[in-house]
Amino acid sequence: MPKFFNRIYHKLGEGRWKNLTYFFPFPDLQPLAIIWIVVTGTLLGVRHLGGLQPLELNAYDLMVQLRPDPGPDPRLLIVEVTDPDINTIEKWPLSDRVLAKAIAEIARLEPTAIGLDIIRDIPYEPGNAELATQLKNPKVFPITFIGTSKYDRVQPPPNIPDQRVGFNDLYLDPDGILRRNVISIGDGKKTFYSFPSRLAFAYFDSRKIESKGTKNNEFLVNKIVFSKLRSNSGGYQNIPAQGYQILLNYRSAKKIAETVTITQVLQGKVDPKLVKGKIVLIGVTAPTVKDIFSTPYSATKNGNIPTPGVLIHATATSHILSAVLDGKGLFWYWDEWHEILWIAVWSAVGGCLAWRLEKSLNLIAIAIAACGSLFGFTFFLFMQQGWIPLMAPTLGLLITAGVAVTYKYEQSRQQQGIVMKLLGQQTSPAIANALWKERVHLLESGLLPGQKVTATIVLTDLQGFSTISEKLPPEVVMSWLNEYLSAMAQEVQAHQGVINKFTGDGMLAVFGVPIPRTTPEEIAEDARLAVSCALAISSRLPEMNQNWLTRGLPAAKMRVGIFTGPVMVGSLGGTTRLEYGVIGDSVNIASRLESCEKDRQEGTCRILIAEETFLHLADKFEVESWGLLPLKGREQKVNVYRILGRKKK
Repeated sequence: MPKFFNRIYHKLGEGRWKNLTYFFPFPDLQPLAIIWIVVTGTLLGVRHLGGLQPLELNAYDLMVQLRPDPGPDPRLLIVEVTDPDINTIEKWPLSDRVLAKAIAEIARLEPTAIGLDIIRDIPYEPGNAELATQLKNPKVFPITFIGTSKYDRVQPPPNIPDQRVGFNDLYLDPDGILRRNVISIGDGKKTFYSFPSRLAFAYFDSRKIESKGTKNNEFLVNKIVFSKLRSNSGGYQNIPAQGYQILLNYRSAKKIAETVTITQVLQGKVDPKLVKGKIVLIGVTAPTVKDIFSTPYSATKNGNIPTPGVLIHATATSHILSAVLDGKGLFWYWDEWHEILWIAVWSAVGGCLAWRLEKSLNLIAIAIAACGSLFGFTFFLFMQQGWIPLMAPTLGLLITAGVAVTYKYEQSRQQQGIVMKLLGQQTSPAIANALWKERVHLLESGLLPGQKVTATIVLTDLQGFSTISEKLPPEVVMSWLNEYLSAMAQEVQAHQGVINKFTGDGMLAVFGVPIPRTTPEEIAEDARLAVSCALAISSRLPEMNQNWLTRGLPAAKMRVGIFTGPVMVGSLGGTTRLEYGVIGDSVNIASRLESCEKDRQEGTCRILIAEETFLHLADKFEVESWGLLPLKGREQKVNVYRILGRKKK
């Protein structure tokens, strides 16, 4: 059990842990189920507190930008007041006379409605009387501003019926981007309707399209119900949902409607076809006036491009018209429990993928495909006016997969530690590590693949061991021998060698496995390490002999044969008995060197090498040439050297 679950286990206690895991039918899947519950629960908690709302809103903006652009709304015309217009007229704010002339000229061309998105609560002479006359036209809809308190309130022009006044307040999301369209709002005494809704419903009235309220106090227009936006609809979690709000369906980033300038209107240069039967909005787009807002289109590759207020009101008007007349409807959302189930399912998908797949590349590829499918499905629904959570399920998928992978890694690491410890007691740590790395192949075929490497072989043997065994009880011999072999094993491992096997009183050690050496420098280094190892063993032997003699045990003399050459390494044996084998002529030569001319031994340890090893020593050791000698079982003589010690610098 990994440390994380160990901590949970100890914190909960055995009884609570059993209660927690009792209902899981598949014990092997209990960790995965716990991961899924913890990750999903945490994610839903963070989401409920609004922690994921910024990510969901960014995803919403991206999907808005990716949607195809249907082009300008043919039912609208925008009369812009631009900076060149202000320069031409040489007055700002525009005088009432200028606005009166513009309204009169537009009204002459028979529009359905004229929306004046310019505050006019006080007179701007000259021409206030002329403007008041034009505002009596029932097709003209001026604006008011409600604000957040009575001190913010900006009154509409005087003597205008409430039915022709719309508020132009815009409600921004916490990140400063406009995504909602507030149709109406009340102050407890009176209900105010937005500027776009006034214009849109005027258009419906002109075409005899019936509108009425539902039992939930929502608009029903031409069988389209304008369902209210809730504080947790779609990717929202905690927005202020006061009033009657809907999610604003942006139409176009480039051109929401045909536009003309107020100068063109005043000069009578507007094509009557652009006006007749249309909703005409008059507003300011001059950047110097700064009536601009951020929209989902603002964060584009072209930079942060805010949108003038009159264009946003045109978008909101077009949204209402399109929902009713174009059959597009309004955005819809899942219930909360649908969204929770949606997130939980994708979190489970991530966990199952990570649990099932062993190879990292496969997991990464399938995780990317799963995220792509999730985005594709969400975007498809978005195209059908459905807004469902995207980032929460994506995070659920990735985090659950990540935690599951971490759990498996930790579990594997602990298992590796246990296996390495067990294998290390039976073989060298290097071979145990090689067995672990090749465990997949080993489990599939039962064998480690053989490979040819160039290594240095060290074979040792005790002189007169048969006589010693004959004179001492077996238990004494065993203890004595273990002390000797233990000292040799320490030196072999200290010099980066691998003990392949103990052969009674002897040892077969290899330098250069299991990781193949690929360069002459590496092979030479193995040869030097092997000779150094033999000298280290030789230097320890006198001290060990002294210790044994004081305890009444026999002293030891040993012979060492060293040869550098090609060998085959890999699994040796069958499924019932398997060992890491090292075979080849190089092993035989090392053995023959060890047993060569046994009578020529002057000290406690004799180390013989062949020329193939001597060539790699780089003149770092004192040697004594024995010349070409015949070795048992070999037709050709071998040039033999005795190692005397390390050369003094």
